[in-house]
Amino acid sequence: MTITHMTSRERMLAAIERREPDHIPCSFMIFGALKSRSRDYKDFITKQVEMGLDTFVQIPPRPPVVVNDYYNLHGLPVSYDPRVKIIEWVERIQGEEWPIMVKEYQTPAGTLRAEVRQTDDWRWRDHVPFLDDYIIPRSRKFLVTQPSDLEPLRYLLVPTTPEEVATFEAESKPFQTLAKYQGLLVAGGWGVGADLIGWICGLENMVFLSYDSPTAFQDLLELIATWNRSRMEVVLNAGIDLYIKRAWYENLDFFTPNSWTKYIFPILKAETSLAHERGAKFGYVITSNCMPLLEKFVEAGVDVLIGVDPHRWNVEETKQRVGDRICLWGGINGYLTVEMGSEEEVRAEVQRAMHVLAPGSGFILSPVDNVREGTKQATNNVGILIDEWQRLIK
Repeated sequence: MTITHMTSRERMLAAIERREPDHIPCSFMIFGALKSRSRDYKDFITKQVEMGLDTFVQIPPRPPVVVNDYYNLHGLPVSYDPRVKIIEWVERIQGEEWPIMVKEYQTPAGTLRAEVRQTDDWRWRDHVPFLDDYIIPRSRKFLVTQPSDLEPLRYLLVPTTPEEVATFEAESKPFQTLAKYQGLLVAGGWGVGADLIGWICGLENMVFLSYDSPTAFQDLLELIATWNRSRMEVVLNAGIDLYIKRAWYENLDFFTPNSWTKYIFPILKAETSLAHERGAKFGYVITSNCMPLLEKFVEAGVDVLIGVDPHRWNVEETKQRVGDRICLWGGINGYLTVEMGSEEEVRAEVQRAMHVLAPGSGFILSPVDNVREGTKQATNNVGILIDEWQRLIK
């Protein structure tokens, strides 16, 4: 059967649906180095198209420079109940090497307090954001530490307002038009689950809570899931092709296969079902320590696993076990290979990915999970990656 030329969107959808595309797509799941050099989000998209990549358009659009209270949760804004009062200050505490930034959220159900060490590499001045990876290793006291904190937390996880929805629709419309004109995939999100628990409780505390207070842990997950589904509805209503959920902390570093199946699986299955009901595919971003869960991802209805890192996954086993039932997005390590590797190492890793993961259908080539560095070596290696991919698809 001869496959005629596809648009980039058609090619990406064919891969996600495990159909045969005209050739294997290459789409960088995250490309921080290029985004930082772009004038705006449209320029970021245009540069990738000019490089020959099968880029996707993400709504709401995320500009090159982002400064907000939910930096690590791309997507819709995170706002609080209008009755919440926030106060912040910095203290010097005996025995602490660094100043301690204190932030209190005063809600009708009680006060939540976070204390974070202001290390030399802290990037937010005297401010503590709500959701950010920087908080986790620097926290002296996390925002949520006991079951009674869940009621105040509800005032920080409220549905998107009508005004925010209108802004989202207005900001997204030009990029949806651009995607249609350029023939590009439209993605939306990001969804979140246990990753949010990591931000507000700490990763070690997340593990302890799941064993010491399983009912409270379940309640917390359900609170987040309800909030996340309300946000999903808004994004899905925009008519996207792919909904993306971040799940870096939903791996087996923090869960056993049994606890993952108990806590995470039902929520994930409900979210994939919602996406499918609205005509969207579902992508799950998970980049390490999840091999025992592969069949559960298929059972949950995940369409594409985003983040298949050859340094952390057994790619041969992954392809053998689920490669005909789920799309695999990745195949190259971003940090070790693209940012730090030699030309020979880059070409060899592209060749291996195409040899192991591409046969049949259901593969998208990408560095995992990001190319952050804009060094000469990293920039050259991006060009080498693309050159080798294009050589192999001819």
